[in-house]
Amino acid sequence: MADMATKLSVKSEDKPAKASASGWLPFENLRQEIDRLFDDFTPAFWQRPFARPSRDRSSAAITAPAVDLMEQEKAYEITAELPGIDPNGLEVRVSNDVLTIKGEKQEAKEDKQKEYYLSERRYGSFQRSFQLPQGVDTAKIEASFNNGVLTINLPKSAEAQKSAGKIDIKAG
Repeated sequence: MADMATKLSVKSEDKPAKASASGWLPFENLRQEIDRLFDDFTPAFWQRPFARPSRDRSSAAITAPAVDLMEQEKAYEITAELPGIDPNGLEVRVSNDVLTIKGEKQEAKEDKQKEYYLSERRYGSFQRSFQLPQGVDTAKIEASFNNGVLTINLPKSAEAQKSAGKIDIKAG
């Protein structure tokens, strides 16, 4: 039963993508990467008094999941590693030839003992968008989730499959 993949719906819309509620932050990822770089060299907060408090590394990892893109003869395939994510917390959407993967992880752990009480909460969300190549049949896109790996199959249209061909290289 553990080998069964969960099918996810792929939503399509032709309207422009909305700006996020928190506003447009074009340099936020750059700021986080620079903060992380400085944390690697100067881990003590007192050495950087104006820095933002750094987040837990495990929550930072979810902001940009590892993604593989492959082109096959009849389709493109995107795989994303999303360990610990519930498939109900995932959304795959196509709008204006842009494929967007959104997800959120929420985890709470509580341990009550006589001598101590431990409560941990981890959460984070991510969003990745990809411009679809020409020739993708958006009506036939399928997504599945199995063992923490999201797989999205982007079938090529019949025209795109016919137009691909090998070009011979002539030696000079």
